[in-house]
Amino acid sequence: MGDERIELRSSEQDADKQAMARALSSPLRLRALRLCAFESRTNKELAELLGVNPGTMLHHVRTLVHTGFLRADPERTGTGGAREVPYRATGRSWNTPVPGIAPILLETFLQQVDGIAPDEHHVSWMGLKLDPQHREEFESRLSALLNEFKDRGPDADGESLGVFTSVYPDRNPPSGSA
Repeated sequence: MGDERIELRSSEQDADKQAMARALSSPLRLRALRLCAFESRTNKELAELLGVNPGTMLHHVRTLVHTGFLRADPERTGTGGAREVPYRATGRSWNTPVPGIAPILLETFLQQVDGIAPDEHHVSWMGLKLDPQHREEFESRLSALLNEFKDRGPDADGESLGVFTSVYPDRNPPSGSA
């Protein structure tokens, strides 16, 4: 009996992990999370901001609520007296592992920056040649910096910004191999 409960809990945990990974595998849902990071937004507001049908957005919102990435705030009365439910991101997505997420994040990033003027971007691109120990140090320090600013929380008078980083193997062949 005891082994069955452990196996069931493990199976439930695996199902939860799979549901969370599926929830974060959509650029639209990732963009909705970003829009709800600093202020609560209704399904209708999200649909308008993301240019999708409210019914489609509702499906995505429900998926994010079900997996704990969004939470409903208290109902409010909207324009015309309609009842509205605003949603706020919980922050749970920050360290949720998602296998194969890189292409999804790249697509989400491209959607996020579409239409932003080139002079509004601050970009850096460089190559490094690091041994495994220094690569681990670099990635650890970069992660620590991002976590430090995330943990501070938003500045009340701050500007909403996005940050995208990627560390990847450079396809730069060693000299003499060409």
